[in-house]
Amino acid sequence: MTTRQPSAPPDIAGLRYVSFIGMGGFADVFQYEQLGLKRNVAVKVLLSDPNDAVRRSFEAEANLMAMLSNHPSIVSVFSSGHAPDGRPYLLMEYCPPPTLAVRIRKAPLSISKTLEMGIQIASAIEMAHRLGILHRDIKPANILFTEYGRPALTDFGISVTTELANQGQGVGLSVPWAPPEQLTSGQAMSPASDVYSLAATLWTALTGRAPFEVPEGPNDAYAMSRRIRNDPLPPLGRPDVPQSLELILRTALSKDPNLRYSTALEFARTLQNGQTDLHSSVTPIDILEAAPADDATGLPQDTGTELVNPISVSAEGPTNNDSRWPSGQSAPGAGLISHGRGSADSPGERSFTALPVPELPVANSSTTQPATGVGTQ
Repeated sequence: MTTRQPSAPPDIAGLRYVSFIGMGGFADVFQYEQLGLKRNVAVKVLLSDPNDAVRRSFEAEANLMAMLSNHPSIVSVFSSGHAPDGRPYLLMEYCPPPTLAVRIRKAPLSISKTLEMGIQIASAIEMAHRLGILHRDIKPANILFTEYGRPALTDFGISVTTELANQGQGVGLSVPWAPPEQLTSGQAMSPASDVYSLAATLWTALTGRAPFEVPEGPNDAYAMSRRIRNDPLPPLGRPDVPQSLELILRTALSKDPNLRYSTALEFARTLQNGQTDLHSSVTPIDILEAAPADDATGLPQDTGTELVNPISVSAEGPTNNDSRWPSGQSAPGAGLISHGRGSADSPGERSFTALPVPELPVANSSTTQPATGVGTQ
């Protein structure tokens, strides 16, 4: 199979072409300098003569990323338009190479970096879910790093609303990190599907391989999707990873979506527990909460940091009234949850008691039905 050549970078008013960054199935990405502001930007340009479905997907990606681009762990979109040759483009935040996929080809990440990244990306996914958006293609190649080294999620090109996902609609996937329900024709997807893909990405970051990739192969889309649907999850195989962290990832990678963490926020909080177990600093969860309106102005109040679904703390220790958590569990460590920038009187971070890791049953790996027409990317 021949690899196509990159398309020509378009002439865009106010921008100066710098270099080629990378290519995808339907678009190329270039680095430009934004004249006047003297800043680097990335420009994602759709290939010539796209079909209507590809053009609609590209336009939808622009709208979705614009809705989410204020989040610190989502690549910002500044504007969109059409080049003089008619090709649509997105003007985005520049995140210098390499992507996570390239980084972990050289060497797996440290445990502390993997936990930090997982919490930051989980907070981005949680915000997308709260807007009714499933990403559906979380993988190492779609995690970039800003110029300050912070991970940022990109490529919402195959995202769908949660309503369509619940109806089993939406096409396109990256098999090694896709959950079993995405590989099964007509099966509904949910926020737990993105949780699975993030956990598969973190597994890859720790090991250098996707969860069901085998050294001896075959690792084509058909063989990989069959293992994802039917085979038990193999051991992580990294001796320095504590058993508690591997259990967290195994829970998130359960074949049954009902046995995973139900939200990205729950997954992020559990990863925070992994940090406290290792006596590491706890990474804040970045979530923007809608504030109540001020009676005088009608505008939202700046309430600073608030807790999302906090647990109660008494003299006897934390309680959460959740039947999944075993009685007599030792008190968990403290964590942080961040909600925007805060105010002068209300700081942007506040301590809370993080939830302990639940005891969940292991999913039955033989219950998922075979897929029909698995796609590749």
